[in-house]
Amino acid sequence: MRLLLPAIIALGLAVPAHSAAQKSQVHKQMKASAKALDDAIANPNRKEDSARDKHRHPRENLTFFRVAADMKVGEYAPGGGWYSRLLGNYLGDQGRLVGLFFDPKSGPFDEKRQQGIIDGAAKFPADAAGFTGKPADRFGGFTLGAIPAGEAGTFDRIIVSRMLHNMMRWNIADAEIKAMRGLLKPDGLVGIEQHRARPNAPYSYTDGSKGYLREADVIRFMEVNGFQLVAKSEANANRKDTANHPDGVWELPPMLRTKREELKAVGESDRMTLLFRLRP
Repeated sequence: MRLLLPAIIALGLAVPAHSAAQKSQVHKQMKASAKALDDAIANPNRKEDSARDKHRHPRENLTFFRVAADMKVGEYAPGGGWYSRLLGNYLGDQGRLVGLFFDPKSGPFDEKRQQGIIDGAAKFPADAAGFTGKPADRFGGFTLGAIPAGEAGTFDRIIVSRMLHNMMRWNIADAEIKAMRGLLKPDGLVGIEQHRARPNAPYSYTDGSKGYLREADVIRFMEVNGFQLVAKSEANANRKDTANHPDGVWELPPMLRTKREELKAVGESDRMTLLFRLRP
């Protein structure tokens, strides 16, 4: 809790558009959630995931994104499970975790891939129940192309982790972000973690094809789509990453696509971590 509370206080001061009463309520929620977050991070079902915590900073991220244990949270494009297990452990008793999957008809997905996206959304609750040991009805899943009735305006938080580059290169970013916007409560927030290019990187390197985006471009994109920047965090910064790899971010751990041993010492990518609220 000692690590958690100073960040909560600092973050609360960084949200000027929220009333004092709203900030106070979130502070109380986060304070009450501190033990639940510690327990979620330390859960034995994260034994393999924990090796990556030094690169991915679970406590700092969820604190910065202001995720309390009793909130309804959407995880966009669940993949390898690192975030799903963390959030499932954290939210499974008091809150609700919902997997938000691509609109299968929006991107360059063939028929087999489209069906895979639909199937992934349908089985997400059972998958989350399996790796957390919590009831499947504590979880949900759907695609952004088939949002169930009653879901609009019900989410406290949505987390988009290392996926915005794919949305950009597949030309689905505008539609997907707008769909997520419609899911949020009026005081809901979107947390984005994304591989960060150098500010002067050329468009050919920052169009999503290399995994890296410029921070200024991400902020502007979100503003155009109805959001306002709340705060930035450097929790996931990595100055060892030169962000100029010919084969993109996938040269770095954990993929090590080009098998360059010296890149193991770099660690995972330099990443921006941004928090946005709905713009009236």
